[in-house]
Amino acid sequence: MRQFDQQRWLRKKWETLSEIPLRAHYGPEDIPAEHLARLGSPPGQGPFLRGAYPQGFRSKPWRIFQLSGFGKPEDENERIKFLLAHGETGFLMEHDRNTADHLFNVDHPEVQARSEDVGLTGAVMQSVRDIAICLDGIPIESTYGHAGGAVVQHAPFALAGYWTVAKRRGLDLARLAGTGQSDYFLTYLGCVTKQQVPTRAGLRLNVDIMEFCNRHLPRWVPISIAGYNGADTGLNAYQELGSVFANAVEYLDEVKRRGSMDMEAAAKAVGGMNFRCCMDIFEEASKLRAARAMWHQLLEERYGIHNEKVMNLRIHVVTAGSSMAYQQPLNNIARGTLMGLAAVLGGAQSLGVSGYDEALSVPSEHAHQMSVRIQQILQNETNVCGVVDPLGGSYYVESLTADLISKGWEFFEEIQKRGGFLECLDSGWLHAKAHENQNADMDAQASGERTIVGVTDFVEDHAPFEVDGFMGVGDAYEVACDRLQELRRTRDGKAVGVALKQVNAACRGEENVMPAMMAALEADVSLGEIGDVFREVFGDWDTPITA
Repeated sequence: MRQFDQQRWLRKKWETLSEIPLRAHYGPEDIPAEHLARLGSPPGQGPFLRGAYPQGFRSKPWRIFQLSGFGKPEDENERIKFLLAHGETGFLMEHDRNTADHLFNVDHPEVQARSEDVGLTGAVMQSVRDIAICLDGIPIESTYGHAGGAVVQHAPFALAGYWTVAKRRGLDLARLAGTGQSDYFLTYLGCVTKQQVPTRAGLRLNVDIMEFCNRHLPRWVPISIAGYNGADTGLNAYQELGSVFANAVEYLDEVKRRGSMDMEAAAKAVGGMNFRCCMDIFEEASKLRAARAMWHQLLEERYGIHNEKVMNLRIHVVTAGSSMAYQQPLNNIARGTLMGLAAVLGGAQSLGVSGYDEALSVPSEHAHQMSVRIQQILQNETNVCGVVDPLGGSYYVESLTADLISKGWEFFEEIQKRGGFLECLDSGWLHAKAHENQNADMDAQASGERTIVGVTDFVEDHAPFEVDGFMGVGDAYEVACDRLQELRRTRDGKAVGVALKQVNAACRGEENVMPAMMAALEADVSLGEIGDVFREVFGDWDTPITA
């Protein structure tokens, strides 16, 4: 019920959301000498502090790339087509997390117990037949696609399904452009699942995906390290930076150990990363500038890579879902616009803006349309695309960028001292860091130190409830059950048995698992059957989270 308080305003502690103190004004003396050296390189040249391309968005506007999906595969198909028709320039599939995250079929007891939730977080896709329905009529040969598979153990299934659909259409996989995710931050930090392969097994699966793409899908980005999920869990800006690059090091060191890929190819494979942008506009824009410089430095100093094309980090941004409030939800349109602007000012190459009703439900059709329109307004009405790195040279922004680089490397080194990124997940150290920040933020809101309009302050808004929200997923569970029975009834059972044995053998041995996964999807093996193999061979992760 708080309203504006002049005395509280005057007592305000001015700092970024990462608790970097802010001066009232900045001058040239606030920019470290080593950062001035970085600043001397123009956009499109290493260390890419000032942008990925010499002409910035003049040569290539950022890709409008919205997360979408719910209900049945037909529902997700309809939503993707709607977004593409309204200006989206790439699509991002979402699989139902009740089934996909755990690799369960819908008739698994754990899923049956929460059947009313099935389809709320993505479309139910238990076989390549479902994925084909989801992609029906979508020109994947000419449209950049994200195949889903955000959770590490689900990625082999999601990717193999997408690629099998492409092969059945007669498409050349070598010409297929798109991305996977298979992200550690979501899997082991942000949304810890009840059953998940151990982190080391996950590393094996992800590097197998990298190798498979290197051999067969050179235009595909196999892994998208998603600092977004770490940040939305509680990591601050420089912790997001440090942990993202610590994650990348796990992949690159494993490739180096295997000797299975050229290191430049490996760096390219993990050099498309996903960051979050929240409401601290200048810190978030500075973070993206810092990320490019840090990636360039990491590859050069740790791996001796000097190929500027590989050293040019590719950045996708999703605006912070955690910043979207269910109170006065139309305020979220302003929030989405400002967070999107931060991403653009930082030079992101692709962007998804959270739906204004995201705190209430799956984004509605109107909310999705508004997210696309926000980006189109930024691209076409603001002139923000006219100048490359428009914040570059600002004493404040350069000082803040330098601070984030310094603190980001400090956090990176702390992770290395503790055994590396995977060990910091296994031990729960990263979880503790995220939770510390979450608790501090809640305390700041409760004390009045931090204001969230419509949530902590200015809440006496007597306007009627403004958003109806998404109305549900209807018969998603029932249809999925029917299709699972139909799949089992009509497929070649002998071929399924052979394919599952091949997946099991590949997982137990040292060969790449993806050829066996492709054969399994072609044979109509189901999601839950793959999950059974993974659970038998790899076991479950011992989560470090205690009550």
